[in-house]
Amino acid sequence: MGMSGGVDSSVAALLLRDSGQALSGLFMQNWADDGSGDCRAEDDRRDAVAVSGRLGLPIHFRDFSGEYWAGVFEHFVAEYAAGRTPNPDVLCNREIKFKHFLDAARELGADYIATGHYARVDEAGGRFRLLKALDRSKDQSYFLHQLGQAQLAATRFPLGELIKRDVRDMARAANLPTAAKKDSTGICFIGERDFREFLSRYLPAREGEIRAVDGRVVGRHPGVFYFTLGQREGLNIGGVRGFEQAPWYVVGKDVAGNVLYVDQGSDTPWLRSQALVTETAHWIAGHPPGRRFACAAQTRYRQPDQSCEVEVGEDGTLSVRFAQPQRAVTPGQSLVLYAGEECLGGAVIAATDAPVPGLRAASPFPTTLTTNP
Repeated sequence: MGMSGGVDSSVAALLLRDSGQALSGLFMQNWADDGSGDCRAEDDRRDAVAVSGRLGLPIHFRDFSGEYWAGVFEHFVAEYAAGRTPNPDVLCNREIKFKHFLDAARELGADYIATGHYARVDEAGGRFRLLKALDRSKDQSYFLHQLGQAQLAATRFPLGELIKRDVRDMARAANLPTAAKKDSTGICFIGERDFREFLSRYLPAREGEIRAVDGRVVGRHPGVFYFTLGQREGLNIGGVRGFEQAPWYVVGKDVAGNVLYVDQGSDTPWLRSQALVTETAHWIAGHPPGRRFACAAQTRYRQPDQSCEVEVGEDGTLSVRFAQPQRAVTPGQSLVLYAGEECLGGAVIAATDAPVPGLRAASPFPTTLTTNP
């Protein structure tokens, strides 16, 4: 059992123990504290030990900080340097929790691993499927879409059929030390800290101009890397004559020119797209359901499913067209595909058909996009 020191993994361990499973815990250290913020690793370690003691479970410890740096964090920094917005939780699951943790568990003699994720796995006809959690508000299948058949076959998600409030109730009833512990937020395994200060340690940024889409300079930014499409907070743009009322939103980044582009109004057309292309896709079944097919998609975590049509290219990349325009679809984030409650897989978003502001910025989006006829 992956013991994170949180309430979810604590209750997952409780459920497995009470089901009669032969169980031990494993606590992963995945980030070497660099002094850039409140690192909760020691607190989490103490809580994991305390819960294991309460449940009468042996617990093991592994340091995966080197693997995390090479497999997750270097990519995280490179994506920001390229002006994209990465999703480290997806890589963290693929590279750490369901690769190095799984390998370590097998070295210890385990047949399966378990985590406190809100998701489900079932088997039909010899094929394992990743399904959404019963509690849709907590469903984490979006972050697990890079898993494959071998990983799902060796994984248990004890919380998949539970509602979060019931998990808290179970923790209190069992008098677990983590019953009232706040859910973790922030960057996967790095935690909550001043994001700009943290990123500046690894990616020095330059102050530059904030321009409206018509080219007017409306402010200054501390670094284009710190902003993402659709962002409103942190722009600190004063009133511009004639445009004082409507809030400003980030609509583009010119990394080479060090310019941040903004427009007013949350429904600005500069944030609207109806089609996108991706990098090479990963399929949980090992292959796509077809060359062209209709399904649902999410372009960000907790987004309601969006109807779309998908075409799989010869190189494994995807061309996707949505039934309705989408807001602030962001390159670097993950497109995750669903057929009902089943997660099919997904891919990193490469570009969209949204307009690109600025003369120096050019969209790699193709001029034509074939769709399912």
